[in-house]
Amino acid sequence: MNQIVTLDEFIIQRQKDFPFATGELTGLLRDIGLAAKIVNREVNKAGLVNIFGLTHKDNASGERVQKLDIYANERLIGCLKNSGECCGIASEENKTFLPIPSLESKSAKYVVIFDPLDGSSNIDVNVSLGTIFGIYRRVSESGQVVLDDFLQKGNQLVAAGYVLYGTSTMLVYSTGKGVNGFTLDPSIGEFCLSHRNITIPKTGPYYSINQGHFNKFDKPMQKYIHHCADQGLGLRYVGTMVTDVHRTLVKGGIFIYPNTSSHPDGKLRLLYECNPMSFLVEQAGGQAISCKMERILDMKPTELHQRTSVAMGSPMMVDEMKTFLKKAKAMDKIRTA
Repeated sequence: MNQIVTLDEFIIQRQKDFPFATGELTGLLRDIGLAAKIVNREVNKAGLVNIFGLTHKDNASGERVQKLDIYANERLIGCLKNSGECCGIASEENKTFLPIPSLESKSAKYVVIFDPLDGSSNIDVNVSLGTIFGIYRRVSESGQVVLDDFLQKGNQLVAAGYVLYGTSTMLVYSTGKGVNGFTLDPSIGEFCLSHRNITIPKTGPYYSINQGHFNKFDKPMQKYIHHCADQGLGLRYVGTMVTDVHRTLVKGGIFIYPNTSSHPDGKLRLLYECNPMSFLVEQAGGQAISCKMERILDMKPTELHQRTSVAMGSPMMVDEMKTFLKKAKAMDKIRTA
C-alpha cells in the first residue's frame, strides 16, 4: 500500500527547497490550502445556499461579479491575513492592492496575487472552476507594501499554483523545483499527493482556444487554427483557464488566448492568471509566450490589471506555433507590399 503524503507534510519536507527557508513560505502555502478547502465546500453546495448568480457590482477589470467570486475572494484574504506570513495581497477582484499590517513579533516578507475564482461565468451551469495564485518576495525594504512589490516579472515568483474544483478537487503548485499535484480526500479533509513531478508531454493531441471568437482573430492566427484542424488535433475548450491548462499539463497540447479585434492587447490578466500558470507550465517542461512571441515570465508589468495574449503548453507545439505565425506574418507583408 502506498504511503499517503498530505500537502502539509509535503510542504514541510520540501521546505529546504525554498530560497529563504525560514517557515513563512511554508505557512503561506498551508494558508492557501486551507482557503481552498473552504472554497471547495461552498462550490460544491452553491446551488443549496443561494450563492449562484450575479451581483450588481463590476470587478476591477470591468466584469460583472458573481456571488461566489466575492465569497472566494473574502475567504482567501481572510486566511492569508490570519497567519501573519503575508504583508500584502492583490486580487483580480480588487481595484488596488491590500496592505496587511504585521502581527506582533512577525515581519512578513511575501506578497500574494490571485484570481480567487477562475471561470466564474461557468458557475451557474456546474462546470469546473479554479483558483490561481502566485507568491513574490517583497522588494521594498520595510514598512507598508508598495505597488512595486506586486509589479514584478513572473520570473521572480517564488511559488505559484492553482486549485481545480472539478470531478475531484486538486491543488497543483511549484516552488521552482518541479510541479506536484494533490487531490482532496473528502473522507479525511486533506490534500494528498497524487501527481508527483508532473511533466508536460513534448507534444499532444489537443489545441484549446475559444474558437467562437475566430472572426476576431488576426489572419495569421486564423491560419494557424486551420492548420491545427488540418493536423487532426482535437479542439478542447472549457472556458475555465485552470481546467484547460490542467488538461494541457497532463495530456499535452497547446492552450491559446490570443489578442482579438475587441481586445487588441489580449484579455487574460498578466499578474493574476498568465504569470502563475506560465511559471507552472515552464516548471513542468513546457513553454509560455504571448502572441507577440515574448516569454510571458520576462514581461514587466506596468499596472495591476494589465492584460496580455498567451499561448502555453507542450514545447514542440509552442515552437511550431511560433514558426508558423512568423511565416504567416511574413507572407502577409509580402502580399501587401
